[in-house]
Amino acid sequence: MSGVYKKRLSVCGLFNRARVLWLNMNEQILTEPYTSGILSRLKQDGESFRKLLILALPIAAQTLIQTLLNLVDTLMIGQLGETSIAAVALCNQIFFLLLLFLFGVSSGSSVFTAQFWGKKDLPGIHRSLGMALVLGLSGAAIFTLAAQIFPAQILRIYTKDQRVIEAGIPYLRIASASYLFTAGTIIFQGVLRSTGVVKLPLFLSVTALSLNAFFNYALIFGRFGLPRLGIAGAAMATSGARILEVISLLLIIYIQKYPIAGSIRQLACQNRLFFKRFIHRVSPVILNEVGWSFGMTMFTLVYARMGTDVLAAYNIMDTFSRLTIVLFVGTGNATAIVLGNIIGEGREDEARRSAKTILMVAPLLAAFVGIIIFVLAPFVPGFFNISPYVSTLIVQMLRIFTVVIFVKVSNMHIIVGILRSGGDTHFCAALELIPLWLVSIPLAAFAGLVLNLPPPLVYLLCLSEEVIKYMIGLYRVLSGKWVHDLT
Repeated sequence: MSGVYKKRLSVCGLFNRARVLWLNMNEQILTEPYTSGILSRLKQDGESFRKLLILALPIAAQTLIQTLLNLVDTLMIGQLGETSIAAVALCNQIFFLLLLFLFGVSSGSSVFTAQFWGKKDLPGIHRSLGMALVLGLSGAAIFTLAAQIFPAQILRIYTKDQRVIEAGIPYLRIASASYLFTAGTIIFQGVLRSTGVVKLPLFLSVTALSLNAFFNYALIFGRFGLPRLGIAGAAMATSGARILEVISLLLIIYIQKYPIAGSIRQLACQNRLFFKRFIHRVSPVILNEVGWSFGMTMFTLVYARMGTDVLAAYNIMDTFSRLTIVLFVGTGNATAIVLGNIIGEGREDEARRSAKTILMVAPLLAAFVGIIIFVLAPFVPGFFNISPYVSTLIVQMLRIFTVVIFVKVSNMHIIVGILRSGGDTHFCAALELIPLWLVSIPLAAFAGLVLNLPPPLVYLLCLSEEVIKYMIGLYRVLSGKWVHDLT
């Protein structure tokens, strides 16, 4: 038998085995709920879901308020025209890259702190917090220097429109002054949440974002005796709010002596073995988030090169689409905390069972939300001073989003919630990045910049990765191999 023929048989055999596994997996996930009933599964995992909701609702509320106030900012800036919208959108892409890096550091360290909290190991929590601060502040310092020294060069990566670049330079320089403070906020909030403290971050974020919205209005339009500064005023308001937030957060944590309030000596108390374990598990999360954020930036670059009107439409659509999934952002992050605590307590079988139940419930809720978005999409453009073409693009893109929302929400719970809670960070990174960089980005770039296909079709191709991630991620969860005790 020839080598080529043997190779073909081998490939066919692998394909058949994969097909059988996929069918068995679907049988498991689809028949279980109807055999025992979703309600009975929820009753069985009632305590875990009670904790999940207690954590998820404040996280979701914080995300909702943040998204709403960001929407208010977008509406205010939208009154200045499409050039201002595009300039702020591009500057926010730089912040988005930093934000995802910081989320990677925070999320990766929370894998440890959630399990340490399950064991009530405070020195372990302090070591994790100290490592996260070193990584997060170092990354934020690099982003700050780049934005201060090379603002025009950075913006030119995304667009050739000189008007957009000139409008964005002052915004980027002013906003980047708060990057280090943002790093401190995100890392401390992440560790607080992993120990079950969610109301304090919610309260401080609401206060800071409300001040941000007020001073945005005052400084953009010159109200209450303040100068009219346009988008530069928006950047000042944002930076001031972020600085006040982290100062207030640290004062409350240390004055009220929260468990995470370690001294400098405790935060710096590292050993070589823990350092290696921490980096081994956290570095894939950082790579995951940074790689994913660069991928999203590549999509933004494609839209920007397709035209300022396309970029403006995408920015508005993206803001509204994030608004619709804030509840699931909360449940996804809460899933990581609850399952991490359960694993830390040694109840690994319960963690596996609860993960399956979560993946039965979340997609059903997401599909319901998708129906509502589809119906309300035509009303969204009416809030902005935009052209009819941009309005049409927004509606079309939002309706495409509704088609895949249940898959996207499932992936949020699989990657951010379930797999990371078990320390399965290397698999998460591969699952997130390979479909993105090998499938979605090449398809979107070729379709948008070479074939010049319509923007809604390009957006649909950007979402192709979600289906691939869902199929592979679901199999990983059901296999049970994602659970690792890191403590």
